[in-house]
Amino acid sequence: MINSIKEKAVSFLQTVASGDVREAFRKYTSSNFRHHNPFFRGGPESLMLAMEEDATKNPHKVLEVKHVIGEGHMVAVHSHVKQHQDELGVAVVHIFRFHNDLIVELWDVSQQIPENSPNENGVF
Repeated sequence: MINSIKEKAVSFLQTVASGDVREAFRKYTSSNFRHHNPFFRGGPESLMLAMEEDATKNPHKVLEVKHVIGEGHMVAVHSHVKQHQDELGVAVVHIFRFHNDLIVELWDVSQQIPENSPNENGVF
């Protein structure tokens, strides 16, 4: 089961990044989906509309999954996201909670990738 929900979490993010936001929500989220992004109301509609707006503004978004960790009904996906190919982008961790193989809850945290960092290991 854990591989199944890991694959669904990644597919949700890839589908959103490709611009097919409504399809991602239709296919992967539960009817009682909620999220914790502090910039939008907590229901699915506000986040979906914001993601659609972002996809329209940034049609060439790149999402590169770096790590996927799953335990029980929870999955964490660590990704490199670029709105435009020529930018450094952000490191993002999405945390998903699943119930009956559908996403019921989502958290996300992000960190801008600095141009000059003293850390030789990088953010990934």
